[in-house]
Amino acid sequence: MEEIKLTGEQRRGKLLEWLKQSSPLTGSELARRASVSRQVIVQDMTLLKARNHPILATSQGYLYLTGSEEPKIEKVIACKHDRSRTEEELLLLVDHGVSVDDVIIEHPVYGQLTALIRVGTRSEAFEFIEKITSTGASYLSELTGGIHLHTISAPDADRIEKACAALQQAGFLVED
Repeated sequence: MEEIKLTGEQRRGKLLEWLKQSSPLTGSELARRASVSRQVIVQDMTLLKARNHPILATSQGYLYLTGSEEPKIEKVIACKHDRSRTEEELLLLVDHGVSVDDVIIEHPVYGQLTALIRVGTRSEAFEFIEKITSTGASYLSELTGGIHLHTISAPDADRIEKACAALQQAGFLVED
């Protein structure tokens, strides 16, 4: 069977369809499905976001936000630790039913840098750590001596309160 080459607009339509059906999907997976390079997918995602499609690029892949997400409570917390304690921090949070939405640092040159990580389960935490390890990438917090912020979220404030108490006890929270 001969493969039919899609136009850019057709391909972007397919990308939206795939993301709405099953996300997150990595750029590599989308590139394989569309028979194009990962760089073409990155460009397509940029165009789709510019057209106000609610697409997020996370460490697990691209997400299409449907608006059906359950209401949640959010809180920004300040943490400090070295590279070796990242897994412990993430597991502590997800084990309390809290999602880690992002990591934020204040860079002396670039200002505020934010990276979406969207870690809400133990398996997502392990995948995140594995991706950092396998790529040899640095954590953003390594640029600031371990100090960083997280936006965390949960269905209720009680989970966030208990998670913060556990972070405090483990020595992760930065004191005011």
